[in-house]
Amino acid sequence: MSTAALALILARAGSKGVPGKNVIPIAGRPCIAWTIAHANTARLVHATAVSTDGTPIADAARAAGAEVLTRPPELAGDTITVDAAARHALHTWESTHATLSDDAPIVILYANVPIRPPGLIDNAVELLTSTNAHSVQSYTPVGKHHPWWTVRIDNTGTVQPWQGDILYHNVFRRQDLPPAHIPDGGVLVVTRRALQLQIPGVPDGPHRFLGLDRRGILTPPGSVVDIDTPLDVHVARAMMQEQTAHTHKD
Repeated sequence: MSTAALALILARAGSKGVPGKNVIPIAGRPCIAWTIAHANTARLVHATAVSTDGTPIADAARAAGAEVLTRPPELAGDTITVDAAARHALHTWESTHATLSDDAPIVILYANVPIRPPGLIDNAVELLTSTNAHSVQSYTPVGKHHPWWTVRIDNTGTVQPWQGDILYHNVFRRQDLPPAHIPDGGVLVVTRRALQLQIPGVPDGPHRFLGLDRRGILTPPGSVVDIDTPLDVHVARAMMQEQTAHTHKD
């Protein structure tokens, strides 16, 4: 399997939680510039392109050293799936570049994630290629928001277990919960064939593009910041400030 990856950064202009989040300043740079830097400095990424419908995003992307792919309005709504936007970006990129092989890694990144662990992209690509998997996605521990501690509350205030008959699975200490993880938005790598929905036997649905052989790469808690709320902006800025302070101190 090829290890030369194409990075596609998805950056839709519309955002309700944090308007303009993809270009909001984080440590003196537009948010998207950090993701572009992560892609451009990854050893196994040979090209980086940004799919967007927004002019400010496009301008920031070009300034940060990425190719810009114009996304049409019909693929820029908040109900459009990740893979639909990524497929369009791939087709647009290949229209002016060489067509990639079926097993070529496609790295899908989100422009609103300014903080990722060092080496995350390369580690994900290496896991994909070394295992011949169809996809690799980064996950982080759920912590105290564990599914065993999830409940249903009806309109009378009655509390019932989300599943089963025993509240909280009779677990009261976080240390006793079984490991559980959620996607953190840090990185998603798929083969070109999987993104094109060409893997036989994959059930229909919004995650069909992940293929059949799906792998996960773990990230430490809090090491990925995915900006979806104003609080996330403050967290990202504080973490960047702390990283800068450590760098200067070293």
